[in-house]
Amino acid sequence: MTHAVAIKGHVPVMVKEVIEALDVRPGKRYIDCTLGSGGHSLSILSNCLPGGELLGIDADPEAIALAQHNLYDYFESTIIINDNFYNLDQICRETGFSPVDGILFDLGLSSRQLESADRGFSFQRSGPLDMRFNPEEPLTAADIVNRMPESKLAKLLLIYGEEPHAYRIARNIVQNRPITDTAELAAVVVGAVGERFSRIHPATKTFQALRIAVNRELEHLTTALEQSISHLASGGRLVVISYHSLEDRIVKTFMLRETKACICPANIPQCTCHHQPTLIIINKHPLTPTESEIERNLRSRSAKLRIAQKI
Repeated sequence: MTHAVAIKGHVPVMVKEVIEALDVRPGKRYIDCTLGSGGHSLSILSNCLPGGELLGIDADPEAIALAQHNLYDYFESTIIINDNFYNLDQICRETGFSPVDGILFDLGLSSRQLESADRGFSFQRSGPLDMRFNPEEPLTAADIVNRMPESKLAKLLLIYGEEPHAYRIARNIVQNRPITDTAELAAVVVGAVGERFSRIHPATKTFQALRIAVNRELEHLTTALEQSISHLASGGRLVVISYHSLEDRIVKTFMLRETKACICPANIPQCTCHHQPTLIIINKHPLTPTESEIERNLRSRSAKLRIAQKI
């Protein structure tokens, strides 16, 4: 029987579905590439014991400290690493934690990150324009907002935020420099596009674009997905929860590519890539949260869960 375990004050997304998607069983080994506060990992550990093990990875040192506390009862079965998941190969090599029976990526921001004003992820609270997962990284959102040329800034908002008013917003940002505060930036965005009646705040896509750029999220996701295959045992599961179309497109494209025997361009008459399929897709269409989960945790509403299994 699958057991979902809760951490007080923390609500992991689609936890029951994650445990079933990973096919968590006693004695098996799993990697949580986005450890956060340890919500998913706690349920994985409670279902893979006795004999199971978990490797948890997170770039955010605050998350690491929380996870170490929340998973303390399982410390003998857990390795926790403060690093970015794009270093998955190196982490697995240094810990000897490979091959494994399941790898999880939950790509969403945690409530803790969003609610911490000094991290700068949210326009709901006034705070510094930071947005770094790892505070030791050099680039901040303030650097981009105040230094990037208008044309490049507009392109960033258009591509990473899928913001239809990207050029208008970029122009207003440049005209109001310097901007150092999240609430100030949100006001500048509203000033560019006006108060619009929508399900989401007018600054949502701008903040998404800046966060993705600061943390190189799409590039790192692509790298980590490519590395993950070699660390899955035969029959092991790859499970990814994404929250916006850019992430989901990368995950979907990667999984589909890895089901194919040839990935040569269509204009090449004869296969030269010698690519071998490594995955089979478990769910043709992504799983989404139930209505009751969305009622309990509104931030889960955009989640999409995809599952693939190593051949």
